[in-house]
Amino acid sequence: MYQIDAFTLEVFKGNPAAVCVLPHWIEEITMQQIAAENNLAETAFIVKEGDDYRIRWFMPHAEIDLCGHATLASAFVIFNYMEENLKEITFLSRSGNLKAIRNQNNAITLDFPSRPPKLIAIPDEIYEALKFKPVSAHASRDLILVYNSEEEILKEDPALALLKDLPYLCIVITARGTTVDFVSRVFDANATSIQEDPVTGSAHSSLVPFWASQLKKNKFKAKQLSQRTGDLYCQLSNDRVYITGFAVPFLTGEINLPNTI
Repeated sequence: MYQIDAFTLEVFKGNPAAVCVLPHWIEEITMQQIAAENNLAETAFIVKEGDDYRIRWFMPHAEIDLCGHATLASAFVIFNYMEENLKEITFLSRSGNLKAIRNQNNAITLDFPSRPPKLIAIPDEIYEALKFKPVSAHASRDLILVYNSEEEILKEDPALALLKDLPYLCIVITARGTTVDFVSRVFDANATSIQEDPVTGSAHSSLVPFWASQLKKNKFKAKQLSQRTGDLYCQLSNDRVYITGFAVPFLTGEINLPNTI
């Protein structure tokens, strides 16, 4: 197993993800137990299938259909520890085929589906749970709340217990940035431990098309304003979002499983 800090060039920043390289698939319940034991926002499991890799992502409490930082971490592991001459990886996933491309500066570009959010009425729960009133709300897999300023994003302290019944994977708050195109923070109201995700690549599948419509451009520098922070370089091209970032290794190790598994 590898633990990689994604969307950063510094250890202890970005978003940590565990990557488990398997010779074959193990039982789903075991993967869920490993993810719970790791207690990171996501653990990725990868198995080589022909020239490609199949990937699955698990939060400590559930499997999810897409995770950006754990995909970046998985690509980093393959490029640096498994197939050092490889330039491009195709990940087979529940969200379709996802490409990861190694750049000359060692950054990695992810090719993700675009998930444009739709304008909706601001849910009633939002007004009670948040310190600041959003300008607008938009829905895709996640709930995107647009704020007036980067300062409001930094100062927000949501009462997440009031939002746990909303039908979205994550609550995303975003605003125009002062030194970047846009900033964001991402929360999981149903998480038992990690309620703010440090850097969320998959949320940018919705953030990028939203900000493309607002700023009338297709290339962006984005920053996630969690305590660890993270930097993302994004581009919208038709129905795809390209997300580029760096990663650094934190640890490598082995998992001891019972012989019955």
